[in-house]
Formats: sequence, structure tokens, C-alpha cells
Amino acid sequence: MKSWQREIRDDFPTSLSLRTHRALSWLDRAEMEDEDNDARFIFLWISFNAAYANEIHDQLIFSEQEILRNFLKRLVDSDSEKLLYKILWDEFPKSVRMLIENKFVFKPFWDFQNGRIDEEPWKKKFAQSKKSAKAALGKMDTMKILVVVFERLYVLRNQLIHGGATWDSSVNRDQVRDGANIMARLVPTIIYLMMSHPDQVWGDPMYPVVD
Repeated sequence: MKSWQREIRDDFPTSLSLRTHRALSWLDRAEMEDEDNDARFIFLWISFNAAYANEIHDQLIFSEQEILRNFLKRLVDSDSEKLLYKILWDEFPKSVRMLIENKFVFKPFWDFQNGRIDEEPWKKKFAQSKKSAKAALGKMDTMKILVVVFERLYVLRNQLIHGGATWDSSVNRDQVRDGANIMARLVPTIIYLMMSHPDQVWGDPMYPVVD
């Protein structure tokens, strides 16, 4: 994909050229990891973040979740080949369901563990989230499931990036492995969709190149 990007990047807006260049560099690094799923997941998330993170003034208007949702909607709207659909339903249906059912990648569970909310509210939110996700699965609603998957993976990302997990721990290995495997398919597809639709508004990167 990097060679394709070099061939067509002159037709890209400067912001998209920079985004895809950065994202592909981290994707390349992630693909060097054969055995370390913690490192692979982190490198894949950096690649994803390089692709979607918008400049700072957007974060003053929208929450990070809203920015992510808007980005995912643009991707789904651009995905005439149904590539994201095929990843979620044809390649990783079991892993997606496991993420939906996994309380350890559900933020309100950790809010309860850290004393921010009581037990009943997190359990109620978890039940509602699972019910909504299962309804979306039944309707094959790609946008809804993609949002749920990234919400769960964002919790996993926070655990790893902020030191809330031990490297290569035997605890909670399933979500790290599944998360890395799903991201390994989603991230290159996302970059491909962005490069295939350079006229779409992908926004300006947070850290432009400066002299």
C-alpha cells in the first residue's frame, strides 16, 4: 500500500498525504510484530490515530468520541465495496461478539471499580449496551457495530497506553489478541478508504510538519 500511496499522493490534499504517510509508517511497524500482541495493538492504534485524529480546535467543540463517530461515519459512507462489513461479519464475527460481551473492555465497569459509580448503574449500562449491540448485529448495522468495537478497543488502548496492564500478562489475553487481530484488518482498510476518497473531508492533522 505504501508504494500505491507514493504513486497517487501528489493528487492528495497536503493534510491527507501527511495523514496516510504517518499511518502507513506505523502500520508497517505493527506488521513487524509476529508474537507480541501488546506491541502490535499499540502500533496499530497509533496508525489508526494518525489517520483519524483532527486538529485541536475540533476537540474544543466535540468530544473525542464524537470525532471518532464522525470519522467512522465518513468511512462507512465511503465504503461502496463493503470492506468494513466483510471484516466484521465474515472474518471476525466471533471476536466482535466476544468484545461486546467482555466487561473488562467496558468503561463503566472500570468506573465502578474505581468508585465513580455504584454497581447497579454499570450493570444496567452493560446490559443495555449488549442489547443494543446485539440488535445492531441482527440488522447487520455496520456503523453501529463499528462504533461499539472501537469503544471497546479504546478502553483496551487506555489500559495499555496508561500502564493499566502488565506487558505480556496471562490476564485478559483474549481481548488483546482479538483486538490486535481486528485492528490488523481494520487499519489498512481504513487507510485504503481514505486514499480512495481524497475528496472526502478528512480534516487537518493535529501536528502538521513545521520548519
